[in-house]
Amino acid sequence: MTEPLLDETAPSRRRRLPHRAWIVAVVAFLTLVGAAAFRSVPSVLMDPLNKEFGWTHGTIGLAVSINLLLFGLISPFSASLMDRIGIQRVVAGALLLVATGSGLAVLMTDEWQLLLLWGVLVGVGTGSMSMAFVATVTGRWFVARRGLVSGVLTAAGAAGQLVFLPLIAYLSESFGWRVPSFTVAAVALAVIPLVLTLLPDHPHAVGLEAYGATESEPTPPRVALAKGTARYAFDVLREAARTRVFWLLAGGFAICGASTNGLIGTHFVPAAHDHGMPTTAAAGLLALVGIFDIAGTVASGWFTDRYDPRILLVVYYTLRGGSLLVLPMLLGPSTNPPMWAFIVFYGLDWVATVPPTVALCQRTFGAKAPVVFGWVFASHQVGAAVAALGAGLIRDHAGSYAPAFVISGGLCFFAAAMSWAIRARRNETTTVPEPVVV
Repeated sequence: MTEPLLDETAPSRRRRLPHRAWIVAVVAFLTLVGAAAFRSVPSVLMDPLNKEFGWTHGTIGLAVSINLLLFGLISPFSASLMDRIGIQRVVAGALLLVATGSGLAVLMTDEWQLLLLWGVLVGVGTGSMSMAFVATVTGRWFVARRGLVSGVLTAAGAAGQLVFLPLIAYLSESFGWRVPSFTVAAVALAVIPLVLTLLPDHPHAVGLEAYGATESEPTPPRVALAKGTARYAFDVLREAARTRVFWLLAGGFAICGASTNGLIGTHFVPAAHDHGMPTTAAAGLLALVGIFDIAGTVASGWFTDRYDPRILLVVYYTLRGGSLLVLPMLLGPSTNPPMWAFIVFYGLDWVATVPPTVALCQRTFGAKAPVVFGWVFASHQVGAAVAALGAGLIRDHAGSYAPAFVISGGLCFFAAAMSWAIRARRNETTTVPEPVVV
């Protein structure tokens, strides 16, 4: 009598379970939050390292610059590597690199060690879990709600770096700079089991279809590279570089990186401290930027599913440029209403550019979009690296960050003009040989 009852209710119980894609998205979200938090440590430790070792802002900015540069340059190769050996192995290996670099940093006594550990090891590790990871996860696991999920995961990558700043600043001021560095290593190691158990490489690997897949829009195929990982990444770059869309996206995204991670993410805390604001208070303001960034980037993903992503980029860059031009007038020993307005506005706009940029890459380059976006994101980090180093040098020689803010604001208007010039066509694709479907 009970067997028919079990047979009738089992399907209903299965229907109530969430699609596995959402679990994958949650794990990816947590991984990206952690990866971003790992990169936030050097900006808060700039003054403690300067006091203990006498290292200049330019030297520490160079370590951050190397970190940001590798964070971007490794992205297209990690996207290719995920196609070859799988997401799980790449992300787990990246977390191990972060743990090694951050853990050994507590023993450093010389500048080259800072450049190697926080610059190279942590840069490569976090770069393997960057925005190309977002493009890979959303491209494989989602057909419906792809823009929205891209926005959520992008918010994780940016917000994590900022939300953890107050905690890192508190640990640094209370226990010394080595404690937050060691904490990052421990957290990175703790995330590895989560990745290995809950982050399948592809829906087909667990007998599923992507969320929202239909006969007209099927699950993106599982692919294997027909050539070496590095060679394929460079072939995609060579062919994508022949298109006008690629250069307009890459140029705008370079300015995006310079005006966010490179300038504000790295130098806002010391810039505010120059005007008498306590480090913990400045870090708290950046944390608020991260909180509002979640809302702004998720909303940007929602807009990207419904409106022209090119127009969205024009709006985002224009508003960001205006806000940077007025920032030098807002800095002071305490917060005021105009500064709160800047924090809210800048948070909403922080990385709202990512979902429309991903959408333009997917629309233009098809199955190769994750690798192409990896190269576009590399330009983002090149811009961030230049700004991280350049703003530090400006501060050392001019005694103020104000010129850096003004230059960055002007560049944002140029990025808006480049975005306006984009004419992406769905059928405009590169001629790189397609990966092999398996």
